[in-house]
Amino acid sequence: MSESSSAASLATEISLNESTHSGGGSTVVLPPPASVRRRHRGVGWRARAEITLLSGPAIIIFLLFVIVPVFVALYYSFFAWKGYGPATNFIGFGNYKYTLTNPDFWKAVEHNGIIIVLSLGMQGPLAILVALLLNQKMRGRSLIRVLVFLPWVVSEAIAGVGFRLMLGGASPALSGLLTKIGHLFGASGTVNVPWLSSTHLSIWTLMFILTWKYIGYAIILMLAGLQGIPEELSEAAAVDGASYWQIQRHIMLPLLSPTIRVWAFLSIIGSLQLFDIIFVIWGQYNAATFGVSTMVYFLTNNGRMASQLGRGSAISIVVFVISLIIAIVYQRFVLRRDTEGAITDESGE
Repeated sequence: MSESSSAASLATEISLNESTHSGGGSTVVLPPPASVRRRHRGVGWRARAEITLLSGPAIIIFLLFVIVPVFVALYYSFFAWKGYGPATNFIGFGNYKYTLTNPDFWKAVEHNGIIIVLSLGMQGPLAILVALLLNQKMRGRSLIRVLVFLPWVVSEAIAGVGFRLMLGGASPALSGLLTKIGHLFGASGTVNVPWLSSTHLSIWTLMFILTWKYIGYAIILMLAGLQGIPEELSEAAAVDGASYWQIQRHIMLPLLSPTIRVWAFLSIIGSLQLFDIIFVIWGQYNAATFGVSTMVYFLTNNGRMASQLGRGSAISIVVFVISLIIAIVYQRFVLRRDTEGAITDESGE
């Protein structure tokens, strides 16, 4: 209820009390309740002090480690700066021109787009199916949840080293553990599958690794969303004769859609920032050759590794703007239905 409607109800109640308690030429006016009086006073100084004390450190950290570095990178992006000494060689938009006219950068943007689409298409349905299965009462469900979530706990560097050892290096001459196991079972010993050195297989190998690594996080999010759905809804549908899949399709999935949208947003942002697994598995130069380079990978190779931190700053600003635009568009058109009910105006409506 808004404050205007509350005030109207209060005025009506007071007028009724006046007509009820008036007599002998005098009118008795009842004071408003204490809760209403406190409401009109606004936020007190103690509440403001608590808000400042609790949010102040977080705001300071956000400014120091997010906002300030963005402006520092924006400053250095206009210089040909190698990372040491004062930045004196001003080149204007030269670094931005290098970035936006470089075909390798746009190939990296394309690879990021492919990774986003494949991540949503592969991890999303699989995570929902596994979450629906683990949401049922079954023996060993807790152990299965732990095993499913375990790959997400493993760091990207460790996962990259492990898959590099299993699949071989980014060269057809380097055989991995899977190839050697195949040799033991009678597979051909002359041909090695180029899991990491083929322009056609590398992207699918990367998607398999990413799915193995991050599917547990998606499943846990889906499970949390499913457990927030009241069981009475599915029980009532079952009583009305709905089958298991009808319940999942018409009740569980629509109510799970807010969780799915949040997971998709996190997956998109994570795909835009993807770097470490690719760098560990394919190294500094092979990712672009085999079609798995990303924007951050391009940033590292052309910035830090090339001792061109001014150029790297410009690339980081471009990546930041692209990520910001995607985030704003997604929130505006996809997450809008989830945030409309959480934001109210000053009147409380």
